[in-house]
Amino acid sequence: MGVFYEYYRAADREAAVVQPGCPRVVADPSREFPAFDVVETKWIEPKVILGQLVAFIGDADFSLDLVGMVTLYPPPEGAPKSEEEWAALPEDSPYVEGPGIEELTVNVRDVLAGADDARLPLVAERWSKIEELSHFGPDDGAYMLSLVGDLVELARRAKASDEMLYCWSSL
Repeated sequence: MGVFYEYYRAADREAAVVQPGCPRVVADPSREFPAFDVVETKWIEPKVILGQLVAFIGDADFSLDLVGMVTLYPPPEGAPKSEEEWAALPEDSPYVEGPGIEELTVNVRDVLAGADDARLPLVAERWSKIEELSHFGPDDGAYMLSLVGDLVELARRAKASDEMLYCWSSL
């Protein structure tokens, strides 16, 4: 099935972690928490794959430190500290099964928000050729360009509203 990643914006960390077990994409409007402005993805994890997009847009060298993140959920202060504590966790613990919520740095938001629209087709084509996205084929170019555009626009809305970007992930 794979891991799902939902990139969204929120006013602050408290708002970002409301109902952490629920996807950020609202499929059921009767849910009791507000809808988020979301870009739903599969396979586009923040550290490596999104990091390479940020590198391409920012004309920077890629490194694993490029996309800084702060773990919000499950809370790091409650994480098991020993192998015995990890082994004692119930199977449905969020530390085992997820979901997880990460806050992306303001730099990630600002690099994405500052993307040159004229370069987006070239960036999307280059990004689609990274090893981690090799399962996409030449016919997926329009999807990749759309995804890049969606992430850039989400970052622009976040910056304009003085909000941060977050990533919700689930197995």
